[in-house]
Amino acid sequence: MTDTPTPVLPPAAFQRRLLNWFDAHGRHDLPWQQDRTPYRVWVSEIMLQQTQVATVIPYFERFMARFPDVRDLAEADRDEVLHLWTGLGYYARGRNLHKAARAIVMEHGGELPLDIEALAALPGIGRSTAGAIVAQSCGRRAVILDGNVKRSLTRLHGVAGWPGRPAVERRLWALAEHYTPHERLADYTQAMMDLGATLCRRGTPECGRCPFADVCVAHARGEERRFPESKPKKALPTRTTRMLLLRDARGRVLLEQRPPSGLWGGLWSLPQFDDPAALRAWLDAHAPASRLGPAWSPFTHVFSHFRLEITPQPASIERLDSVGEARRWYDPDDPDSIGLAAPVKALLASLAAFTLDAPPGP
Repeated sequence: MTDTPTPVLPPAAFQRRLLNWFDAHGRHDLPWQQDRTPYRVWVSEIMLQQTQVATVIPYFERFMARFPDVRDLAEADRDEVLHLWTGLGYYARGRNLHKAARAIVMEHGGELPLDIEALAALPGIGRSTAGAIVAQSCGRRAVILDGNVKRSLTRLHGVAGWPGRPAVERRLWALAEHYTPHERLADYTQAMMDLGATLCRRGTPECGRCPFADVCVAHARGEERRFPESKPKKALPTRTTRMLLLRDARGRVLLEQRPPSGLWGGLWSLPQFDDPAALRAWLDAHAPASRLGPAWSPFTHVFSHFRLEITPQPASIERLDSVGEARRWYDPDDPDSIGLAAPVKALLASLAAFTLDAPPGP
């Protein structure tokens, strides 16, 4: 099947229903809707990728307080940017936001370009995000198709197949284009996102409150939870790592910066090793006076494409004169403003009761 599903309503009727619902029930007081600028809209859209509004709001407010415009962000050190991103997840978004800010200053005179192609050429901005920025910041007609919109359109039209498949995605883009109006673009775009986020939710859609319940194909079939169809599942592989908790006499912990790309790219982490022998060899070479304690119980951190089983390995040393490049001592009682990998942040927070012989208690 390659044809686009027949729209359930003419564009004007769809827009009228949606905007009437939005005026009465939509979200109108989000921080990025106040003092709306292209920069604020852009930052919010990047933060909202794969992250719920309630989680994003405090991060957005802290980010805006520290980086009120694109030049402030471009001039910042990457560590500070990632520090403010710590806990929000999907750290490539933070790295790309920083890269894009510098590109905007260097290539666009410090002004966010409000052209779909120019926006999509910047790091971390895809077609839908570019459309949301244009529609919400300047009210020009631009089409979006984020996860919330995909879910709503898929259910409304009973679109079979995983939306990540190119053929299915093309059908959904055609529907999104069909319904997008030429007026009230900022409201319409927010309304489409709100519909999916607050009513047409993934597991518990509230069809009784939906303005499209009478024309929704999935609802008519009683198959709301069938759509959208899930990505074909593969068993997540498990990887293992040893994280070295090396602490000096002052209570500081040795950290090292991850490479710019890849797992936890650019963040600070505990030194990682494939196995105990590799960890011991590194200590023999760099910290021969160190003393190892028993390894702590492993725990699992889940990524989208694999599970990482982490075994913390505590060790102590009186002093270490040289820690080498891309390493630093970190004081948990007086923490630096740096970006930390999430499980590392949790481990460091637990070190108040650190002993070499046993892990901190619950």
